[in-house]
Amino acid sequence: MLSNHRIQTTLDEIKEISRIDMALYNEGGKLLAATFDQQENFEIAVSDFAESMAESQTYAGYHFFKVVSDGDLAYVLLLCSSTEEAYMVGKLAVCQIRHLVEAYREQFDRNSFMQNILLGNMLVVDMYNKARKFHIEETERVVYVIEVEGKKDTYIMEMVKSLFGGSSRDFVTEIDEQSIIVIKDVRDQNNEEMLESMAKTMVDNLHCEAMVRVRVGYGNRVFHLQDITRSYQEAKMAIEVGKIFYAEKETLSYGRLGIGRLIYQIPMSLCEMFIREVFGEEIPDVFSEENMITIQKFFENNLNISETARQLFVHRNTLLYRLERLEKIIGLDIRKFEDAMTFKIAMMVLSNMNYQKEEK
Repeated sequence: MLSNHRIQTTLDEIKEISRIDMALYNEGGKLLAATFDQQENFEIAVSDFAESMAESQTYAGYHFFKVVSDGDLAYVLLLCSSTEEAYMVGKLAVCQIRHLVEAYREQFDRNSFMQNILLGNMLVVDMYNKARKFHIEETERVVYVIEVEGKKDTYIMEMVKSLFGGSSRDFVTEIDEQSIIVIKDVRDQNNEEMLESMAKTMVDNLHCEAMVRVRVGYGNRVFHLQDITRSYQEAKMAIEVGKIFYAEKETLSYGRLGIGRLIYQIPMSLCEMFIREVFGEEIPDVFSEENMITIQKFFENNLNISETARQLFVHRNTLLYRLERLEKIIGLDIRKFEDAMTFKIAMMVLSNMNYQKEEK
């Protein structure tokens, strides 16, 4: 149902116009919102009225009205007056509250519909029948998954809705406690750079406004409702692959994960077989800070010894000595392209294996 804050705001606005105090109750007689401090207990009177056949009635100088939506009693409205003017104000207030309830219910139903699509819980026939009912059209869409670092609260969710859920063409929802999902209509974003810019906007806004760190992954474009779940799975995979291989990145596109996407999907048994093939039964200890910095710089400079030595502020012979020492440990000469490629892939496979083991 509607939030009590939304109800209170509505009643306050109606009172400001009509100058008549009022209160709203649920069908059990519990007070939800009011524009005045109540001295009397109306719980029994409201409950009795809710069970009666009347749509409205006066009692002890008060007007009671039922707010009915889709044949079900949603609320009971009480006005602190029994005049004809109060009756008219009450009917207008009932109309306003009913429209709010129906709008909320439609939005809730649309949200539930999209959640079921994301999870793959709907038959294609049912999907398109409901899409017509909710006036949801076929168009280009991309699913963004915003993973929040730490605890996700309602303020973050509301902020994402205000920033990216303003259009009826877009949807903002959640399925788990850690992430927020944005299903974005991208018919106007016609290239990859625009999709990435959208992801960066999400990161920057949440960092500046909500003071939280997030990682955003997004899938490929899809053109049919039944394919939205695929884009969602791709977005989730982009985040997972990013954690393993691209820890420094805050935005990750499934279409730009490179070899990381391939390695992530290799079965653990094949990963272990590859590592034994490269290193033997025992993985060499090459993970000292000096070794890792040297290797990283060497790869960044495309195996250029002179440029790597310059950036590391060491003599060329010192770098050669380090690389020769590394060759004795791992059995690979990373000065050669083929060995460098093998070692790079082996390091990525090891990172994937370690991550998978930690997740279990």
